[in-house]
Amino acid sequence: MKNTSSLILFLLFLFACTPSPEEQARKLLEKSVAVHGGQEAWKNLKGIKFRKWTRLFDAEGKVESEVDQWHEFRMAPKFEGSISWTKDSVAHSMSWDGFIFRYQMGANEVLNADFLAEKRKDFDAAFYTVAQPWKLLDQGGQLSYEGRKFLENGVEAESIRVEYGPGKDTWWYYFDPHTYILLGTEVQLKDHRSLIYDLKSEQADNLLFHGTRESWRVDESGNRLFLRAEYRYYNFELVY
Repeated sequence: MKNTSSLILFLLFLFACTPSPEEQARKLLEKSVAVHGGQEAWKNLKGIKFRKWTRLFDAEGKVESEVDQWHEFRMAPKFEGSISWTKDSVAHSMSWDGFIFRYQMGANEVLNADFLAEKRKDFDAAFYTVAQPWKLLDQGGQLSYEGRKFLENGVEAESIRVEYGPGKDTWWYYFDPHTYILLGTEVQLKDHRSLIYDLKSEQADNLLFHGTRESWRVDESGNRLFLRAEYRYYNFELVY
């Protein structure tokens, strides 16, 4: 009886001392944030500017579109920003001033509510992407550590799952198990799944951002279907 009680107490102690999947995820994120420049350095930023080049491919490998955009985001005193580019000799821009979202096409402002709602999602996604891994430490997503796994390209990574609630996209973030550098992300959307590899980083001051990336459409098992996009982030300017 005494031995049984001791075993139960030991197991309870062991369970109490084992970090939860969320705690493990946060510890891994903190290590990754540190090697990407630190949370304090990110919080000290008042703004960030950069160029983002994107090339999209269809399922047959043909170039679908290519665009080079200028992104500006201001985090203080309030969040606002703009994204601008030229397509077929027509200037496009979308902007958020903290109160109103606008889309300008040439000399005309687009007022269609559904169109603006979709473009606002694109705007928010652009900031969400460039703000990794720092933004993952913000409240809002449910974090869980999923251990080590081998990615589709054969690289071993530590995996974190991030869920934002029912009906929302589910994300996975992959980190080098030794350096804690962000290796890539995977996302399950309503109609498809994508795996995005970070091929090269870009450094601005002491912060390490996305540099060269490629996005693959994959099936539910993570097997490649086709190359969907190539990205390049460059010409970073940080505002303090």
